[in-house]
Amino acid sequence: MAPAHIAGMGALTLQLVTWVSDRPRTYGEVMEAWTTTCPKMPIWEDAVSDGLVRVHGEGRMRERAVTLTPRGRALLDGHS
Repeated sequence: MAPAHIAGMGALTLQLVTWVSDRPRTYGEVMEAWTTTCPKMPIWEDAVSDGLVRVHGEGRMRERAVTLTPRGRALLDGHS
């Protein structure tokens, strides 16, 4: 069972984490699909600050890899 702070994540956060886990993603791809101008829906920012996903690698930012963290994997494992 996932910890309470992970179990309480919203449906859109779960959707983002699932989407990232489906196949390798780049930061640019994530920004195209998940960036919003609505301050009430900061899904990407919440996922990063909650430690569910991370950006890593070198080179241009848009080409860097986005992957799940152990906490992000635990979120998925708790919802499968």
